[in-house]
Amino acid sequence: SLYVSEYFSQSAQKLSFYSWYGNAKLFHFRVPEDTVLLRWLLQASRGKGPECTNMEITVHFRYGAPPVINPLGTDFPANATVRPSYSISITLSSAVQNTTFVNVTTPAAGDWFIAAHLPEAAGRIEVKGFSTPCPYMFQADMFVLRLTDMPVLEPGVAMPQTVVSPAKALHVKVFVPKHTSVMQLELWNCVTSGQKACAVRVVLGSITLPQSFQRIVTCVGKVNCSLALDSPPWEKWLQIMVESLGAANASVSVEMLASFRACRPGSTSSFLNFSSLNQSQTGPRPGSAGAAGSPTLSTGETSRNASDQRSFCLQNQPVVREDLDVVSVRYRLLNGPSVPVNSLSPTLLLLNLNTGMDSGGSLVISLLLNKTSMSLANATVVACVSAASPVLSLNATHNCSTAFFQGYPLRVSTSSPEAMLIVLYPQTDDWFLSLRLICPKGHGECDATEAKVTVFAYLTPCFNDCGPYGQCSLLRRHGYLYAGCSCKAGWGGWSCTDVTKAQSVSAQNLATLLLTLSNLMFLPAIAVAVYRYYLVEASVYTYTMFFSTFYHACDQPGVAVMCIMNYDTLQYCDFLGSVVSIWVTILCMSRVKKILKYVLFVLGTLLIAMSLQLDRRGVWNMMGPCLLALVIMIAAWVYHGVKRRHCYPPSWKRWVFYLLPGITLAFIAISVYAFMETNENYYYTHSIWHVLVASSVAFLLPPRDKHKKPWAWSQKLTCRYQICQNDREELYAVT
Repeated sequence: SLYVSEYFSQSAQKLSFYSWYGNAKLFHFRVPEDTVLLRWLLQASRGKGPECTNMEITVHFRYGAPPVINPLGTDFPANATVRPSYSISITLSSAVQNTTFVNVTTPAAGDWFIAAHLPEAAGRIEVKGFSTPCPYMFQADMFVLRLTDMPVLEPGVAMPQTVVSPAKALHVKVFVPKHTSVMQLELWNCVTSGQKACAVRVVLGSITLPQSFQRIVTCVGKVNCSLALDSPPWEKWLQIMVESLGAANASVSVEMLASFRACRPGSTSSFLNFSSLNQSQTGPRPGSAGAAGSPTLSTGETSRNASDQRSFCLQNQPVVREDLDVVSVRYRLLNGPSVPVNSLSPTLLLLNLNTGMDSGGSLVISLLLNKTSMSLANATVVACVSAASPVLSLNATHNCSTAFFQGYPLRVSTSSPEAMLIVLYPQTDDWFLSLRLICPKGHGECDATEAKVTVFAYLTPCFNDCGPYGQCSLLRRHGYLYAGCSCKAGWGGWSCTDVTKAQSVSAQNLATLLLTLSNLMFLPAIAVAVYRYYLVEASVYTYTMFFSTFYHACDQPGVAVMCIMNYDTLQYCDFLGSVVSIWVTILCMSRVKKILKYVLFVLGTLLIAMSLQLDRRGVWNMMGPCLLALVIMIAAWVYHGVKRRHCYPPSWKRWVFYLLPGITLAFIAISVYAFMETNENYYYTHSIWHVLVASSVAFLLPPRDKHKKPWAWSQKLTCRYQICQNDREELYAVT
């Protein structure tokens, strides 16, 4: 046999602490056909700085679709199917880098996914630039060993083969045609080189993670062996591996024979009316796409089919796949939403999810029984949803499984007429919905009974659009798209249905009131600025108070939300007003000449607007203007002190009762903003930030110029002659 090795690699990704599925880094690989060995090379590394500590990285594997994970232990939506993913842990302790290998023998061909993430996020809100997070990197590479000349086992033809030694297994493959109900594999004349009965192990199927359903049969001391598979995967290559269990130097010769039992499909549909594909539009031209593979029968053939349903092992229902958007598909039954279900043969619906871009959403199937259509009250309609091949042997025990897939059972009856199934991240394949009518006393009781079941099936990015407390986000890894829910207001879970840490409506109202009304603390600062003739500064504080109030009213995660304009616009104006308020306050404290002060006001505002457009959350967007303004203020104060030969500001009361309290409030505000805010306490710590910053402004504003009197509204509003005051400084001549 000729083996070929292939290598696939993807660029490394920076890992994140886990709070929702978007924090997991996804890797997507495609395993080629005839692969007999798959080896993952997982490389994890971290930075060398002191902020880097020991860390555990969790890696999940899944075949056919992204892994469904639940690191936080939250709830999934009702009726959702959850099967634990296969995962391993990689520990980064003293070593800066860790290399791990994961081997998979006889892997299934197709899409394989790897998801990696760090432990649960601490929930602390970090200001960008205040601290340097440790970079944790992860890279996944894939090695495959592929057999180029794998023998093909033809149905009904015995093929002699030889297992050379126990160290080298025999690999063959057989193609399973459509509508196969049973596959029979037989081993004939299995003898060793010493003409003794052989000892071999036969493995049918490929490994799929997290669950693998390989079928294994061991033949010890037998010349002939056989194995039957019910509902093997349709239209796929099935790998068969034969391993010798005998002596190391003994070869085994065997004849292999594969046979199939076909399932004769019937159709309950009338002549396919192409105009029913879209009733709101004109029917497509002849020859356009319809229900591919669905047989169409004339009226006479339909009547003969109804009278001889026992000759069919299943009844096809034509289904049309209608693509709506990215990871959004609707399935339409051409004969109406209701399908007839009887006890003679299962009714089958094909749900096509094999495009390679459908596995990133949620498959939702809903059944509704028409109770008036059933004459037997104790009858039950059982259903099974499976991938690759349908379940054809539905019975009272409700065994919902095929040869290599454990299906998802459903059941409706007159006492419980509704049922729903949600398959999270369905694997790429053809999916089948099988329905059958079951009576307690057997099929004879139900022969003349037919039930009508309304079927709704669709693929959606996020189930229920993540609810009122979640946001459905479309994620991308290279060309692959998948969706996830980002929850808010304390809600959690896959679809934001977990209420364990959810905020009540009263708590949401309280948070909104605190974050908005705390901005009213700018009113004292505005009043002080107006009283002291700092009208430009008062205008900036008013602007900041207005946009901060309505930004936080729009930024709330729950139901207490009010947005007067676009969210991004409100956020930008809030950030701009906050930084400009600090800029003008410090420049006002510097007591430079008015013309220079207003030039710096305008120039600084323009530069701040530009920097916020580049990076809105960068710490230097706030610290840069603050430091520059402080340098200007210190330089101006030094100039005034040298000129007057006295400390500036000269009054100790100004330092004790105004400057020191204002500086203290400002430092406390910065400490709360930078080091204390978390997702849980944000609504009151950020409200404290509002109060402290606004209060510090009222303390730090300098007194008005001595030559300006307080506002005298009666004098400003009356019309009469007034004596002008000469503000010129007296010049003294020294003789």
